[in-house]
Amino acid sequence: MRSIEAATCTPPAVRTKGTPAQSLALNQLHFFHLAAAVAALMPSITQFLRMLQFGDSMLPVGSFSFSNGLEAAIAQGLVTDVASLRAFIRTALDQAAGADGIALLAAHRAAVAGDMARIVAADHAVLLRKLNEETRTMTTRMGRKLGEMARLVIAAPLAAQWLEHIVRQETPGTFPVGLALVFTASRLSEREAFAAHQYGVATMMQGAALRLMKLNYLDGQAILHDVNGAAEGAYARIATADLDDMATFAPMTDILAAIHVKAHVRMFMN
Repeated sequence: MRSIEAATCTPPAVRTKGTPAQSLALNQLHFFHLAAAVAALMPSITQFLRMLQFGDSMLPVGSFSFSNGLEAAIAQGLVTDVASLRAFIRTALDQAAGADGIALLAAHRAAVAGDMARIVAADHAVLLRKLNEETRTMTTRMGRKLGEMARLVIAAPLAAQWLEHIVRQETPGTFPVGLALVFTASRLSEREAFAAHQYGVATMMQGAALRLMKLNYLDGQAILHDVNGAAEGAYARIATADLDDMATFAPMTDILAAIHVKAHVRMFMN
């Protein structure tokens, strides 16, 4: 991506030997070019609204049915207060970036190239790294719902083709891959897709926490504000990674999932 200064085609400072009025006019022109360059490097208003829509926790793909392991963590006394909740969500986001996040970037790049074989490879890579039944159910159920929505709501030929592969059981249909296809069809970048993915994980868990434990909604917002601040660094860490670099070593998460699936009373599906 070009720098802002390069995009303006104007020097970083404007100097003139003319009158103060001429100097002011030239500087105003410089800042006009600078503002135009910034706007060109940013998503359009429509694209930004698409990003908000598909990154919304209320997106009807079933995320409200899952807690990403939080319900079992609370039941087992691992999460008891704001500090432990913040730590648990932060850990979940790190894990999401290093596994699903890498697959999302790979699928987005494959979609830009129109390469369905690479999209399917990223899809299988996600599922292979989900060791417990509940996380496999979560990612495939949400992924298929997202694919069905994309087929009806937006012009996304690759997403429709991907959905056909899912129906024929040729690919599992995981959520991060579906999100990558939706963002590609919406002409949104991989960075924006990654941001929406990470935000979705955080808001899913924060929303579950409000139903599972005594949590002031302001504390919940403070947690979101805190953990979302790490997204930029997480993207930088995985931007050059490939599918072989995906890692999901989280034994406690798998233990909690094993406990949760046997629970007699539960509010969430994981």
